[in-house]
Amino acid sequence: MSGSLRRIFALVMRHIHLWSGSVMRIVDSIYWPAVQMVMWGFLTQFLANQTSYVGHAAGVLLAGLLLWELVVRGNLSLSIAFLEEMWSRNLGHLFVSPIRSWEMAAGIVIVALLRTLLGMVPVSLLAWAFFGYSIYTLGLPLIAFFVILQMFSWSIGLAMSGLVMRVGQSAETFAWAAVFILMPVSGVYYPISVLPHWLQVIAWGVPTSYVFEGMRSILAEGTVHWDLMAFAFGLSIVYLVVGFQVFQWFFRSSRRAGSLLGQGE
Repeated sequence: MSGSLRRIFALVMRHIHLWSGSVMRIVDSIYWPAVQMVMWGFLTQFLANQTSYVGHAAGVLLAGLLLWELVVRGNLSLSIAFLEEMWSRNLGHLFVSPIRSWEMAAGIVIVALLRTLLGMVPVSLLAWAFFGYSIYTLGLPLIAFFVILQMFSWSIGLAMSGLVMRVGQSAETFAWAAVFILMPVSGVYYPISVLPHWLQVIAWGVPTSYVFEGMRSILAEGTVHWDLMAFAFGLSIVYLVVGFQVFQWFFRSSRRAGSLLGQGE
């Protein structure tokens, strides 16, 4: 029995030493509970002071969920397309071929778009079949929402893919989790006005907040704020350009460090 306890203790200590030597593992342990607590805390605070919201809450929540999934699927689809090259140890082979970094970035963006459509179109139909809610009732603005959210999700996916390429697979957690830190400030399920003023400043700096505010104004008031959508579109382009430049920078840094050929499981 004492031998078993020593072996169990050794296994536990191994993981404790892994945690102590990796900030990313520690952050991952705190990250998800913190994001969930903040988001649902603000939602609870909002609902506590609302009565008129209840009448159209179901539609707003389902629409918010489906639109947020566009961000999540876009980011994850792009990250997975990149990580699959790392997992198969194919990244180095790709970059000793004539393929350029911008060509790879364009390729995984297209793959991400196809995977997002493949996942979200059936889900939107299931929402209509099971709950009687169709996201397509948003009309023409839905196309604008889709384009804005996809471009923004790609910007995050490209930046995180570059980080994984440079740091290695210890940074994979950020590829999965980076987008969720923006969920509380995106106003997915509640208005931006619920947030403290300093968080509102941050919220208006990301295009997702404009999309979800626009979604609620359509469902609650029947009003489309095209000026805000145009601003959100411009923001998404800026983020996409920045995300691509970050990807390029990490690629050049990885090539100088000679770490491209050593990537894999």
